[in-house]
Amino acid sequence: MDTRIDMILRELMGSTQPLTGQYLAGKLEVSSRTVRDDIKVLNDLLDNNGASVQSKRGTGYDLIIEDNTRFRSFLTDLIKTEESSDVIPTTPDSRILYMIKRLLLTETHIKLDDLADEMHVSKSTLQGDLKLMRGILEKHHLTIDSKANYGMKIDGSELNRRFAMSEYLFNRSYSSPDQVWMDQLAAIVNLSKDKLTDVWVLLLDQLKEHQVTLSDIAINNLFVHIAIAYKRIKEGHHVDLVQQEIQDIESKKEFKVASNIVSEVQQALDVTFPKLEIIYITIHLLGTKLIQEKPFQEQTAEEVMDPSIISLTNKMIEAVESKYALNINHDQELKLGLGLHLKPAINRYKYNMNIRNPMLDDIKHAYPLAFEAGIIASLVLDEELGVSIDENEVAYLALHIGAAMERQKINTRPKTCYIVCASGVGSAQLIRYRVEAEFRSQIRVLGVTEFYKIKDIPFDETDFIISSVPIKENLPVPVIEVNAILGNKDMTRIDRYVSAKKEKVLDYLPKTTMFLNQPLSSKEAVINFLAEQASAYDSLPADYKERVYEREEIAPTAYGNLIAVPHPISPQSSQTFLTICTLKRPIDWGERKVQFVCLLNVKKNSQEDLQDLYDILGRIVNDSSLIQKLLSAGTYEAFIKHLS
Repeated sequence: MDTRIDMILRELMGSTQPLTGQYLAGKLEVSSRTVRDDIKVLNDLLDNNGASVQSKRGTGYDLIIEDNTRFRSFLTDLIKTEESSDVIPTTPDSRILYMIKRLLLTETHIKLDDLADEMHVSKSTLQGDLKLMRGILEKHHLTIDSKANYGMKIDGSELNRRFAMSEYLFNRSYSSPDQVWMDQLAAIVNLSKDKLTDVWVLLLDQLKEHQVTLSDIAINNLFVHIAIAYKRIKEGHHVDLVQQEIQDIESKKEFKVASNIVSEVQQALDVTFPKLEIIYITIHLLGTKLIQEKPFQEQTAEEVMDPSIISLTNKMIEAVESKYALNINHDQELKLGLGLHLKPAINRYKYNMNIRNPMLDDIKHAYPLAFEAGIIASLVLDEELGVSIDENEVAYLALHIGAAMERQKINTRPKTCYIVCASGVGSAQLIRYRVEAEFRSQIRVLGVTEFYKIKDIPFDETDFIISSVPIKENLPVPVIEVNAILGNKDMTRIDRYVSAKKEKVLDYLPKTTMFLNQPLSSKEAVINFLAEQASAYDSLPADYKERVYEREEIAPTAYGNLIAVPHPISPQSSQTFLTICTLKRPIDWGERKVQFVCLLNVKKNSQEDLQDLYDILGRIVNDSSLIQKLLSAGTYEAFIKHLS
């Protein structure tokens, strides 16, 4: 199937409502007429395959599935055609993707033994992958139904199944080195691609034989390190030994694996690796296990990394912390993970080998704040080492920072509350159970009480009160008034307090900084316009606009879904606010089309938690139906209503 047709089908499968021709044209960067022609081709393909695309005047194109079985059979044939069926998944990520595809496309149970045979791995290996796969499916509200002697199949609504298909059936598994940077690597290390492929295969074979599990990224990093190590050794350069006892490293199972890898590589490339190189490859293999198995102590990073890497890592984290106050500067797991990533990555940077990151778009969409923090970290690399990296490498840094941010969320205590009810403790307990079931880790209910005992509440330990009766007296904590029997509106009110979303939207987005349906026709015109409007709203420095362009030069701020979020390279304003404009027609923004532009201004020297603001932006970036509503909004009130 043509790539453009493929994208249209994916977009339609992943949307809960019809998509306009203008929206699809913007996503595909073609004209609306081309979209109409592509829809005709798609309908020809879907004919007699259980589905069709219907055009609804005034609303757009809608995918109608009349026969789920026939449509699923069509998708199965499509995937088999586009992806060679004899490619065997070789990494955890590719195995998980393979299983998700197989289960999504079948109506019956599949035995784990059969999947193991198909992928040439042990059943126990897949059982480990299954846990991760269940977590992925849970995000789509899908579960795995396991039945003795029958196997397993995916269980959930057809709509949720369809959304999962949209995301996973059209992705490509990265089970081999990316050919773009394979060409680069071959030229740099003066080896043929055939030789490099031999190294890749033997590396995977050794990891598989010794049951060492690494992420796709870690395998790629190790592969690149081995290739560059070959070149450096040939030139007479050797790696510096880290500050950990050699005997301790040699006692690890991973040292045997590293020794076997090096032995195979030496034979394949006719080169002799020194023992210190084997030690470092061992530490590379240990990286994931150290993170998973060892409790972190202050000396951990010092034990396994070169002092120069430790210093660089600390400077990067300090720079991020000074700009965004993420409270991650004491995260030992971040220091170790980032440091282990940097050691081989610095070799790539020095050789100007910016490799492609297959997760770039996903990272920018899901973790925009982490990506911006990655930009700040990359500036430290430039300052300290004189190397400039592109957004693919920035996204790898963002992965480590994003993981630290998630750990920080886990470590953040839930909000505490007391429940007040005039009709008795029984009804208060009913409210309590509903709140605890709905909000779990977000809210901890300290207790319930009647209205007349309200002064006995320990306010110093309580963040807020949920009350089914009006409380007119001033209390030292906020009060959320609800009905005795909690309804959806009550739950929404509580959720808004916990996540602070609606209030923050209004705080960050004043009416005077929103400009809808503007006739601007270029990236420069939009940035200049929004910069002028932001300067009118807040006192900004004279070089403000140049700071915005400086950030754009590092990596375009277009995030997909017709959205761009430009901002200065560092905070410049006296308050945090958004300046938004929607455009009459999409414009070019780097390699993407953009129709929704949000100029982000963060308060200078602020210590405020901006995660909720980035959650708002992330929700817009990832919701194509929401962006359509926002683009169609003609008033400030309508715009805010869609966000609420």
